[in-house]
Amino acid sequence: MWNFIQTLLPKRFLGVDIGTSYVKMVEMYRFGHQRKLENYGQISASVLYDKPFRTFDKNTLSLSNKDVAKAIKAVKEEAGIKTQKVVFSIPDFSTFFTNFTLPPMTKEELPQAIRYEAKQYIPLPLSEVTLDWQIIDDKPLANGKAGYKILLVAAPNEIISQYQEIAKLSQLELFSLEAETFSLMRSLIGEEEKRPIALIDIGAQSTTCTIIDKRALKSSHSFDVSGNDFTSTIAKSLNIDPAEAEKLKKQYGIRVLAAEQEQNSQNIRAIIVPLIDMVLREIQGIFSNFSQQEKKEIQKVIIAGGAALLPGLKDYFKESLQKEVEIANPFQNIFYPPVLEDTLKEMGPSYSIAVGASLRGLEY
Repeated sequence: MWNFIQTLLPKRFLGVDIGTSYVKMVEMYRFGHQRKLENYGQISASVLYDKPFRTFDKNTLSLSNKDVAKAIKAVKEEAGIKTQKVVFSIPDFSTFFTNFTLPPMTKEELPQAIRYEAKQYIPLPLSEVTLDWQIIDDKPLANGKAGYKILLVAAPNEIISQYQEIAKLSQLELFSLEAETFSLMRSLIGEEEKRPIALIDIGAQSTTCTIIDKRALKSSHSFDVSGNDFTSTIAKSLNIDPAEAEKLKKQYGIRVLAAEQEQNSQNIRAIIVPLIDMVLREIQGIFSNFSQQEKKEIQKVIIAGGAALLPGLKDYFKESLQKEVEIANPFQNIFYPPVLEDTLKEMGPSYSIAVGASLRGLEY
C-alpha cells in the first residue's frame, strides 16, 4: 500500500548533464503516472569562461567545480528552477563497464563473488572505485546449468567526490549519480521495446556506442572522434576560425545542395565524411562483435548528442549501416505545452542525457 501511495505523490527532480562545452538541465514533474516537463535550460562555457567545463587528459576527468557550480546557479535562476534534488550524469569515458558470467549460487553470495570477479576487469584498485551491478540475464548458461550474467559498472571515487562538491557549491541535494549511458537508455528506449538497439551519442569530446537488448545494457564503447573534431577539421582545412567552422558545419553538414550552394556543401561534405566514416567503422566493429556473441543483429540505431542533427547524417548512417535509423527524441513520452514541440524536437538529441537523469529521480 505504501509503495502505491508513493507513486501517486507529486515529485520534482532536476537532471544535470555537465558536458565539455555546455551544462544542460531539465526539471521534471510527476504526478501519478504522468511526467511533465517543468523547466529546462543550458549555458555555454564560452559565455562565462575561456575554458571548457570538463577536460579528460591522461585518463583523468577534471571538472572546474566552482565554474560549473556558477553555471548551474545561472541556469537555475534564468529558467526559474526551484527543485533542489538533483541527479548528475557521469561521462561514459570516465567509468568502466563490463559483462561477465557467474556460476550458480545464492543471491546472498553474489555481492562477494562479483567483487572478487571485478578485480580482473577494473584497471584501478577496488578501494579507489565505487561499484554498481545488476543481473542482466539469469537463464541457463552455455553448459545448460543455471547461472548469472552480470553487468558491472565502476566509477572512480575521485570523480564521485568532484560531483559531490559541485552539488554542495550549487546548493543542490545530490540524489544520485549515474553513467550517461543509463540516462540515455531511460530517455530513449520505451518499456515495450525488446529489440537489440544501438544508441550512438556523438558528443563534443567523444562518441559512445551502446548496445541495448531487451532494455538491458549489453556493451558500451567510447572512442575519440567527436563533434569538436568535425569543427576543428573544417577550421583547419578552410583556414577559418572555429566559430565560422561551427556555423558551416551546422548549415551544410554532409548533405549535397544544388545551384549556388552546391560548391560550399560539397566542400564541407568532403571534409567531414572521412571522420564520419571513422565513426561508422568503429560502430560496425561493435555491431559485428555483438552479432558473433549474441547471435542477433542490431535492429535499430538512435543517434543522440550535439551532432545528431548534422544535415544528411541520418540518411548517411542509414545507407552505410543498412539499419533503421532515427534521431533521438527524449521528450516523446513527456507532457509539455504544444507550442514547444518544434523547439524540443530540435534540442532533443542534445538534451537526452539530462532528461534521462531527471527521470531517474522520478522513478523513486
